[in-house]
Amino acid sequence: MVEHIAPKRMYFFVFGSLLVLTLLTWRIAYVDLGPWNTVVALAIAVCKASLVALFFMHLRWSGSMMRIVVCAAIFWLAIMMTLTLGDILTRNLVSPSHGWQSPATVSHTALPASP
Repeated sequence: MVEHIAPKRMYFFVFGSLLVLTLLTWRIAYVDLGPWNTVVALAIAVCKASLVALFFMHLRWSGSMMRIVVCAAIFWLAIMMTLTLGDILTRNLVSPSHGWQSPATVSHTALPASP
C-alpha cells in the first residue's frame, strides 16, 4: 500500500483554517441572528469536520472503498437525525379528545374541602 506524504505547509494551512473557523464560531455566538444562529454554527462545524476528515484523516487521498464507507456513515447519520426530528416535531400534534381536560383547565374548586 502506497502512503501519501503531505507537505507540512498544508497541515499548517489546515490548522490555521481550523483556528480561524473556531474564532469565527466564537464571534458569531455573540451576534443575534435569530433562528439563523444554529444554521450558521452548524455550517461552520461542517466545514471544520470536513477539513479534519479530508486532510488529517487522509480521506482526500484514500481509495474508493473508504469513500463509500464515509458516505454510508453520513447517510446513516442523516436517517437517524430525520427520524429524531420527525419525532420531536410531531409530539404535540394530537389534541385531547372532548372528554379529556388538559391540566391547565382543570378547576381546583371541585376538590373536596380539607377538614
